[in-house]
Amino acid sequence: MRRGRLKLFFILQREPMKPICRILTAALFSLAVQGVCAEVKTLTDVRGREVRVDVPAKRVVLGFYYPDYIAVSGVDKFDNVVGISREFWEKFNSGSWSLYRAKIPSLQNIGDIGNVNAGTFSFEKTLAMKPDVVVLADWQYDVLKEEMPRFEKAGIPVVVVDFNAQTVERHTASAKLFGEIAGTPERAGQIAGEYAQGIADIQKRVAEAGKPKPKIYIEFGDKGPAEHSFTFGKNMWGAIADTVGGDNIAAAFIKDWGAINPEQFLAAKPDVVIISGTEAGLKQPAAMAMGIGIEAAEAQKRLQGFIRRAGWAEIPAVRNGRVFGIYHTASRSLSDLASAQFIAKALYPEAFADVNPEETYREFHRKYLPVEPKGTFFIRLGCDGLEDCNKQAAADTVAASAETVAEPSLWQRIKNWFAALFA
Repeated sequence: MRRGRLKLFFILQREPMKPICRILTAALFSLAVQGVCAEVKTLTDVRGREVRVDVPAKRVVLGFYYPDYIAVSGVDKFDNVVGISREFWEKFNSGSWSLYRAKIPSLQNIGDIGNVNAGTFSFEKTLAMKPDVVVLADWQYDVLKEEMPRFEKAGIPVVVVDFNAQTVERHTASAKLFGEIAGTPERAGQIAGEYAQGIADIQKRVAEAGKPKPKIYIEFGDKGPAEHSFTFGKNMWGAIADTVGGDNIAAAFIKDWGAINPEQFLAAKPDVVIISGTEAGLKQPAAMAMGIGIEAAEAQKRLQGFIRRAGWAEIPAVRNGRVFGIYHTASRSLSDLASAQFIAKALYPEAFADVNPEETYREFHRKYLPVEPKGTFFIRLGCDGLEDCNKQAAADTVAASAETVAEPSLWQRIKNWFAALFA
């Protein structure tokens, strides 16, 4: 009887301890997991710099490419971003800013490091945010090189990423760096893989088309028709044009970006012209306006103004109705596969008849971003919506086929040559 009571006593003593044991076990396990997951890693950035970073980072200062970081990290992990260059997003891409701020309330009070381009970047403000890592665009790093010793002295690692180069190599490398910093390497790998596959599909279609490269000109239409603004050489839109099989007329005159003179443009006789714009274009009466909240009719009206420039009526792009508008912010981004498709389709309409760039753009947002873009992102001058543009693309295909059929045979060309010789 006594032995039974002792047994019951020990059972009663053990049972109440179980919840405490569970809590202690869970706490110890959590600490162990944190110890395994948090680590100092050596990352190689796009400049080939080896940088030791404690990942996943808990406090990140992000110089540029904000939606791309969100796409890779997910919305929850973006709360670890404590500072950005607000002017780039809030002022220059106000439509995007408003859309994201509604989904990420912490953006309202996020820290501001200043604008590198405007010379207002503040090392002191950045330091006060106590970042685990500072992530800069390649062009921002160029401007801030002299500040790097101060970051090193403060023990703050700086990682450089680059979507402006518009190469598959740098796009995918930058996405993977974001993934390491945010602690989402698998998601980053998936996005990078989809981008690389998408570009490969474009290049395969272009190669199979087997046609001479059409000449293309792309201009940022922020100054309106009265003045030629930036075009792009081997950077941004220029790099995309080259990747998708275009003969970029600006590459002969411009290294990265800058304006070419009207005579150079007219002499080049581009087959395709694309004018890019943002929401900020609405603030000026004639600037190109594209993007979130922009009506297609407004974008068409503004695009029409550009073809009224002196001499433009005679260039092939205008004569053949191959003038387009594109959302400037849909470049230097992981979402710009859609832009690459759009430009490729403008150059080789028959090879991309089954490709819908706008759907590609929306699908990327559905999969990886918390916002749904509504507005005008890709247009062709004179097209009334996507269906009309698809009809026009089909007409282009028929016209291209007719040109091929009408091309004289070798024997006919010889006969014509002799006829001309003895005429």
